[in-house]
Amino acid sequence: MAKSILTQPYFHDEAAAFAKLESIVWPNGPTCPKCGAVDRIGNLAGVKDKKGGVRLGLKKCYHCRAQFTVRVGTVFEASHVPLHLWLQAAYLMCSSKKGVSSNQLHRTLGVTLKTAWFMSHRLREAMREGSFDVFGGNGGVVEVDETFIGVDRTKKPKGTKKGRGYAHKHKVLTLVDRQTISAITTVSRSA
Repeated sequence: MAKSILTQPYFHDEAAAFAKLESIVWPNGPTCPKCGAVDRIGNLAGVKDKKGGVRLGLKKCYHCRAQFTVRVGTVFEASHVPLHLWLQAAYLMCSSKKGVSSNQLHRTLGVTLKTAWFMSHRLREAMREGSFDVFGGNGGVVEVDETFIGVDRTKKPKGTKKGRGYAHKHKVLTLVDRQTISAITTVSRSA
């Protein structure tokens, strides 16, 4: 009987998960995400975070003095979710023929629904194909502004205080591309 891949140690042990991700992201050894150096990078063992837990996989670049882990520059960065749960979620999403919902991740991984939603959206964004086209003409900046244009403030809108709120006003959104000198304005009536 064949063993399931989900029995691999990197799906259940945090240290093994860091070792597996390092072998994928850094096949030729660690690279500093700040300065790009590949030499003079050391392991910082035993360093603890504010809660007293050991920071696994922590490295230090002795060129720019930055501390980093393999998570930096990946979808796993700036997340409090353990790395082995991220690897489980990525495997489940990639191996499922019809996809995996956030509710299914919530039930399978034992995380909150909000965390499962966050993880699934990050992983789906990382798997997205195609180019990221610029919004403005010729790669320029597009300015956006919004406001509410209302009716007479002396009239009391139904169910609200006099002249307050936005329910009786029109929403106006404007996009301006200064390079091509064009503007798009949309006006909608609030319900």
